Amino acid sequence: MTTVILCSASPRRRELLSEIFDRFEVRTGSGEEKSVFVRPHKKVVDLALGKQSGIEVPEDGVLISADTLVYRNGKYYGKPKTAENAKEMLSELSGKTHFVYTGVAIKTREKTVSFYVRSSVTMKRLSPEEIERYVKAFSPVDKAGAYGIQDGVTVRRFSGSYSNIVGLPVEKLKEELRKMGVKYDG
Repeated sequence: MTTVILCSASPRRRELLSEIFDRFEVRTGSGEEKSVFVRPHKKVVDLALGKQSGIEVPEDGVLISADTLVYRNGKYYGKPKTAENAKEMLSELSGKTHFVYTGVAIKTREKTVSFYVRSSVTMKRLSPEEIERYVKAFSPVDKAGAYGIQDGVTVRRFSGSYSNIVGLPVEKLKEELRKMGVKYDG
């Protein structure tokens, strides 16, 4: 039986990974969340790889880590630091289209595979009052871009992988696990 370790504290990633594996452990690495890369697809993969730092791969195991960023016109929207920061992000994204990039790293004792998935999201046009209510009701400070598509409030439309926008591209992850010969449940 394969020992699966999710290198992420994200409750959304835990939920999404449970669609693939019935049992897995959660551990967080010792690496800093910094990247030298500027381009979004390279940055998220680099950050995902960094999340495995300090975590040893068990003999029969696999490490899975991911990082998600919202990107629009050369600007990154990570996790807001405060409610005010979340309101600013939502105001900037309101009524506009942006991209969600998630980088994923899979590591066994034999090899490491990394990839990214990009989805497009168009936000609803939100009034300052709607943004205020959203931030109070959904506490989006732990979400890239200060929103969660799963909340059903802020997104007008999207294209690409829904699970990628939530934080872990399940479809592509299954495909890569299959190629690596890692058996999964879901």
